[in-house]
Amino acid sequence: MAALAALALGGVAVGLTEFVAMGLLPEIARNLLPHEYARSSPDAVARAGWMITAYALGVVVGAPLIAALSARLPRKKLVLGLLVLFAVGTVASALAPTFELVLVARFAAALPHGAYFGAAGLLAATLWGPGNEARGFATVLSGLTVSNVVGVPLITRLGQTADWRVAYLVIAGVFLLTLLAVFAVVPEVAAAADGSPAAELRALRTSQVWLVAATGAIGFAGFFAVDSYIAPVTTDVTGLAAATVPWALVAVGLGMTVGNALGGWFADRDLHRSMVIGFVAMIVSITAFSLAASTGVGLFVGAFLVGATSLYLGPVLQARLITVAPGAQLMGAALNQSAMNIANSLGAALGSVAIAAGLGYLAPARVGIVLAVVGLALGLVSFAAGRRVRERVPATVAG
Repeated sequence: MAALAALALGGVAVGLTEFVAMGLLPEIARNLLPHEYARSSPDAVARAGWMITAYALGVVVGAPLIAALSARLPRKKLVLGLLVLFAVGTVASALAPTFELVLVARFAAALPHGAYFGAAGLLAATLWGPGNEARGFATVLSGLTVSNVVGVPLITRLGQTADWRVAYLVIAGVFLLTLLAVFAVVPEVAAAADGSPAAELRALRTSQVWLVAATGAIGFAGFFAVDSYIAPVTTDVTGLAAATVPWALVAVGLGMTVGNALGGWFADRDLHRSMVIGFVAMIVSITAFSLAASTGVGLFVGAFLVGATSLYLGPVLQARLITVAPGAQLMGAALNQSAMNIANSLGAALGSVAIAAGLGYLAPARVGIVLAVVGLALGLVSFAAGRRVRERVPATVAG
């Protein structure tokens, strides 16, 4: 259990370094872009938002690259190396003197993100034992959900009262603590016997890998279409005070925690059924949110359900990508994180378009319904294509 807790602590640290920027953009803009901030604080904050984009781009680039290059590394050694990269990139983010250098540091800090969830998830799955692959990934992802419920609000508050750079130095400290914990309590696990950069890269030639990645990138974007605009929904649609926004986010985070645990358990028992149930439940919950968020009860219950049904799909999609990438488990696991960050950008962008079109702050939720429906359709196509391939193989052998 100590080894699993150490790997989950890494998920906490990753959640902090990824999401704290969203709450500290005004402080970052005021510090790094003082002249722009003096002229127009909204414009400066919008420009500071490129920090979030730089991080997401780093995840997308780093996940497959590191997965390919590190195929022969023992899992524990790989996880330790990734934690060192995280710590160095986060310290650089805190100490970089200019906005441009901070962007570079945030990109660099994100490079190990996808590979960490892939390698740590595979390591946790090994510790759980055969037949618990999705549960292993859910263990590491649980750190991410805990981070959103507790860590991000606390570190954001620290950054607001002290300094945003102090917040990132504290996050770097969490990475170092994780490094020590993993070194001390996680056992050695060898890399896959047939692992190689070529084998990992061959996964990218498999149509099923891209189809499942698209399922996550588009389907999971439904969640981000809702989550990205929950603040204006809380204040402008529900009519609650701005101080209520963190509590709405906590409701999402609590739902994510519950959904992640359930998804890991069910995916190991019936992956196909779990994906269908997850997407259907996600569609229903986002629909309910769009209809009921105008009331306080509807907002909080809807936020919880959207978080729960969406993160239920996290370990399900992770396990599915590994299934369709035999011989390249690390690449499959890492690509899921790339898909999630594409989903983040896609959901937020399409939601923004809907709001800009004058459709209101609940319009992104309706966009999210469409995205989740497309995700369900792609998931069903993926399973159907897999069945056709399995049916053709015996026929070919027999002939």
